[in-house]
Amino acid sequence: MKYRVGQLVPNVDPSVYIADGAKVIGEVEIGKDSTVWFNTVIRGDEGPIKIGERVNIQDGSMIHQYEGYPTIIEDDVTIGHMAMIHGGIIRQGALIGMSATILDQAEIGSGAFVAAGSLVPPKMVVPPNSMVMGVPAKIVREISDHDRFIMERTIRKYVKRGQQYAADCTPLEEDLTTM
Repeated sequence: MKYRVGQLVPNVDPSVYIADGAKVIGEVEIGKDSTVWFNTVIRGDEGPIKIGERVNIQDGSMIHQYEGYPTIIEDDVTIGHMAMIHGGIIRQGALIGMSATILDQAEIGSGAFVAAGSLVPPKMVVPPNSMVMGVPAKIVREISDHDRFIMERTIRKYVKRGQQYAADCTPLEEDLTTM
């Protein structure tokens, strides 16, 4: 569901899939073939949030921004289930693992991988093609060819899944398990 806040109105490409329970609020731009999954909140009420093409924002995630600084998520990014993005920049092809937290003005480099449950502190710069993990996050290694394969496959899978859900996912009026 999209919401206007005052004069701030979401600008969402028609190809974007927004699942039931997801909220896109205020000054939010979402590019072609992106997906916003169940119970995600993207709240652009204090500054702009720009989300590129083929970005998948998985169930229960939260995206906001920090005191007028924009939140920018470039093309081909995966944001895992229950992740929290509070300001900063996530560069093209990065993957944010499940329940990871990205804090104010952090920058996640192109092709970087933030491991599940990690906390990227304010203003941290994660180099391109690196893996970080921990609380606080620390660089542990460069991503492997296998990591890159998984990251790219996830992007393709979620574009396809979004198209499938847009075409053929409807709430049930009654409990069909008793029939």
